[in-house]
Order: sequence, then structure tokens, then C-alpha cells
Amino acid sequence: MKTRKLGNDLEVSALGLGCMGMTAVYGPAADKQEMIKLIHAAHDRGITLFDTAEAYGPFANEELVGEALQPIRGQVVIATKFGFDIDPEAGERGLGTDSRPEHIARAVEKMLQRLRTDHIDLLYQHRVDPAVPIEDVAGAVKDLIAAGKVKHFGLSEAGVQTIRRAHAVQPLTAVQSEYSLFWRGPELELLPLLEELGIGFVPFSPLGAGFLTGKITDKTTFDPTDFRNHVPRFSVEARKANMALVKVVESVAGRNGATPAQVALAWLLAQKPWVVPIPGTTKLNRLEENIGAVTLDLKPQDIAQLNAEVAKIKVEGERLPEAALKMTGL
Repeated sequence: MKTRKLGNDLEVSALGLGCMGMTAVYGPAADKQEMIKLIHAAHDRGITLFDTAEAYGPFANEELVGEALQPIRGQVVIATKFGFDIDPEAGERGLGTDSRPEHIARAVEKMLQRLRTDHIDLLYQHRVDPAVPIEDVAGAVKDLIAAGKVKHFGLSEAGVQTIRRAHAVQPLTAVQSEYSLFWRGPELELLPLLEELGIGFVPFSPLGAGFLTGKITDKTTFDPTDFRNHVPRFSVEARKANMALVKVVESVAGRNGATPAQVALAWLLAQKPWVVPIPGTTKLNRLEENIGAVTLDLKPQDIAQLNAEVAKIKVEGERLPEAALKMTGL
């Protein structure tokens, strides 16, 4: 597996593994022992970056990741996130965010226990808390770094001014936001800022929550607990319109003897050398398919075709429900 560098000195596999869907969000939780096997299979194939969060469950995903990675802890990079209003003890979740420094400190102590480790390699603020100055958040993480409990600081779905202010207090190693051929918003302001400041970028939903694989159509039905039931761009009508995007990816895939998922991931990897996507899966064959993107070298004409044709397509539907969207870009 090729490696890439986030920030100044965090070396990770060129492709990470998003673990969220193993316990929640895309339907019922998968079998725990099978997911532990899958995480081990990912590591055996060269993946070293594993992404989780206290909010996934809450807690269940960190517990899974912690158990799976404990035997190989020294060989992997664990990224997790704080910032939602979650009781660190009981797991009861409020409606908003909580990034008060004292809450961060309590949350991290419990994260370390669930992850079965003495340090977190990359700690993100999951969503910006409008009630707490970002300088206070960065200062709290700086203290945790000084104490050896955290190695690197990151932000998720933050706005450019927030990133700049946080970075001035505690240098950021990575920013995580949605980015794919299905959602190219970061190209406007975020990517230029990260390049200027030397911050790595970790795109989540790099396959557009599965849409760019070509396996989802307007006929697809999701489990009642699948979050995509509530996402505007996954409405039946939006899916019909957005299939035009998939057709472009499929045409490039066919010419390269690759799958649409591999093309979508290879396109992301081709954007910048400090971009590290974290596709998630619960299936070994999909994991291996995704890893194949790392060795897929798209030709300049492939990249040009994807950029030009996708730019002509108006994606129908917002990428998140309205309430969730309001928590991004702050």
C-alpha cells in the first residue's frame, strides 16, 4: 500500500477505512466478529488509518475499533472525534454540540478506555460548537497533546475562518469533510486553504454514500434505519436525475478496466498528494475493490473528462438533511 502524509509528519496509508457503517447509520449493525475480521483484513492489505467517533453508536463503534486494533495498536493510526452533546459516562445524547474544554477532557478519557489505548493519534472536533470559541477548543486539544493523550489535532466540516483560527493556536494535521464527484464544494475555498497551511485532507463519503458505485438506482430501497432515507439527494426523483453522474464515471471505468468505485476514489487521490479518502464498507470484496483504486492511474484525459462532464451536471438534492447541513461550514 502506498502511503501519504497528513500535515507535517503523520504518515498513513493512501486509503483509510471509515468504520462508521459497521455499527450504525446505513442500517442495522453488522456482526461484531465479522467486522473485527474485516478490520484485520484491511490492515493485512496495508491500510493503517482507521476512522471512528464517539457519536457512532454512541460508543459502539469506538468499542469495536478498539477491540479490533488492540493486537496491532503500534502499527495503526486511530482517528476519532468529539464534539456532540453526549454524556461521556451514560452515552445519552442531546440535540446539539458540546466542545467546552472540560467536556473534551472527560470525553477523551472515556475514548481512551473504549479504544484500549493510551493515546489517540488524530483527534477531530466532529462539528464546530458555535457556543465555544475555536481558540478554546484548540487550546484544550493542545493541552491533551502536551499530556501525551493525543498526537494530532483535526477539524471536521469546519469553515475556512474557523480552520485558520484553530491552526494559529494548535497546528492542524487534518481536516475532514465530505468530498467526491458527487459533492465538490471543498474545491472552492477549503482545498486552497489547506494547501496554503500544509494541512492534510480526509474526505469522507468519497463514494457519495454508495451512489458512485453504480449499485444504487431509483429502484433501490434502503433499510428503515438507513440515514439515506432522510437525505434529499437520495429521494427517488433525485436519484433518477443524478444517475447522469454515475454514467460519466462508468464510461471512464469501462475504458480503464476498472469499477466505478475505483475510478471515483482514484479521481480523489489524483487531486492532491495530501488527500486520503476513507471509504467505508462491511464487505471484504468491496474493501479489496476500493484498495484497487490506489494502483489505478487515471490518464490526464480521464481526469479532464470527469472534471468537464461532471461540472455540467446539476446534482439534485442537498447532501444532508437541513438540520445537519446547518452544523457544517461554521
